Amino acid sequence: MKFKNLLGLLLAFMMVIGITTTAFANADQYTKDVTPQDIVVLYENDVHCAIDGYPVLKQLEKEFLKKTPNVAIVSAGDFIQGATIGSISKGQSIIDIMNSVGYTAVALGNHEFDYQIPQLKKLVKELNAPVISCNYTKKGKVIYNPYVIKDYNGTKIAFLGITTPETITKSTPKYFQNNKGEYIYSFDGDTSGSKLYHQVQKYVDDARQHGAKYVIAVAHLGTEGITKQWTSTSVIENTTGINALLDGHSHSTFGLVVVDNKNHQPVVTSSTGSRFANIGYMIIKPSGDMKTALINLKEYKEKDPTVNALVESINMETKKALDKTIAKTDVTLTTLKDGKRAIRNSETNLGDLTADSMRTYLGSDIGVMCGGCIRGDLKQGDINMNDLLTVFPWGNMVSSLEVKGSVIRDALELGARLYPQESGGFLQVSGLKYTIDTKIPSSVVLDGKGMFQKVEGPYRVKNIQVLNNQTNQYEPLDIDKNYSLGGIDYTLRYQGDGFTMFKNAK
Repeated sequence: MKFKNLLGLLLAFMMVIGITTTAFANADQYTKDVTPQDIVVLYENDVHCAIDGYPVLKQLEKEFLKKTPNVAIVSAGDFIQGATIGSISKGQSIIDIMNSVGYTAVALGNHEFDYQIPQLKKLVKELNAPVISCNYTKKGKVIYNPYVIKDYNGTKIAFLGITTPETITKSTPKYFQNNKGEYIYSFDGDTSGSKLYHQVQKYVDDARQHGAKYVIAVAHLGTEGITKQWTSTSVIENTTGINALLDGHSHSTFGLVVVDNKNHQPVVTSSTGSRFANIGYMIIKPSGDMKTALINLKEYKEKDPTVNALVESINMETKKALDKTIAKTDVTLTTLKDGKRAIRNSETNLGDLTADSMRTYLGSDIGVMCGGCIRGDLKQGDINMNDLLTVFPWGNMVSSLEVKGSVIRDALELGARLYPQESGGFLQVSGLKYTIDTKIPSSVVLDGKGMFQKVEGPYRVKNIQVLNNQTNQYEPLDIDKNYSLGGIDYTLRYQGDGFTMFKNAK
């Protein structure tokens, strides 16, 4: 008792003089309510090559296994792309680490396609876990497992994969076409969402017929800044039979949100954010009660030594190759504003610099760069190749087009379609300035794949002006005049983010 009083006095004294302590979480606080009959599902989404979280995930599995033998690990997609380690190995290093963790099922995100489909096929063969997607098809046939069923002491759980139809535009549209420009791959996207709902319902019902007591959707769909009919909320509201949905794609963070399905039955949903900010865990009781919650990796830091050794080895080899200084900056070049991501709905200095570099390098009248293609910041000081590949991990090529002013206006209108909400297709520009009238609702028409078709109403993009390089003055955009446009092939050649207005440009 005296010790406790002395400890309390010491802590109080430390607070008075301004000394603070950091308390790290113990696994017991997450596993304390778990019984041997419970089923635990650990989940993550949008890791984007943040490999330091994998040893923590493996350690958490070991901690839960102390309480119950029924533990699964699933991913809701976007794991092989997003940082240098993924780019230089084309995803192979990430697969090696995931194999060391041991996954139960892995859903496909849109960025799993960024190294092109032949490389994805290779990586899938090397992944020691079933890949699941009920709506990734080739000529109408599902390519991978729509779901997998796991039996936990007689209780069968189906893990159903769902991949966002935005994949067509959020990866590279050309990858899903044959050499005639015809789409041979599909994600069941249409303007109503009905194709996606039908495909999901088909395989939910199929899983039930094969004995699944619970259906858990491992979905790369998202909730915010997503085409409305393809959000996880819309899928739940238009289907029945899903018990829980573990979500990805929009990098949203929520431990537990309940959404009613088509029959007004509750469906548990959760999403961990991105880059292993959190790891999610779901506890399924024998009664059928489900609980989801998040473990913050700033608070829980225990690591499995075997997985950690592999991660450190890969980090070290990558660091050697990429440490050489190639440039310097006197200021921080950022995608942020007031600490929050801004690159997808407003101008930032890194966005400006990127568009400026496109215009300058190519000698174009105008430079553009989609905000979603700029994936990191550059701190003040030296810049090395690792820094650069963290900002631009995609391996895109620069491209130059000749287009009419009307095409440029359409491109700006598409980029501003969701404003003030975020959009990966929001255009950072150089040699150009414009305003967005938010009082005018977007009248951009997209097809079922999310590709631009036309503007059928008033333009919300106004006062478009182009810099005259001879006079150094801005002049109104001439919609009938030809301009040279510089950017990356993802946007200009492959119609990424739906920019089909560039399809036939010179």
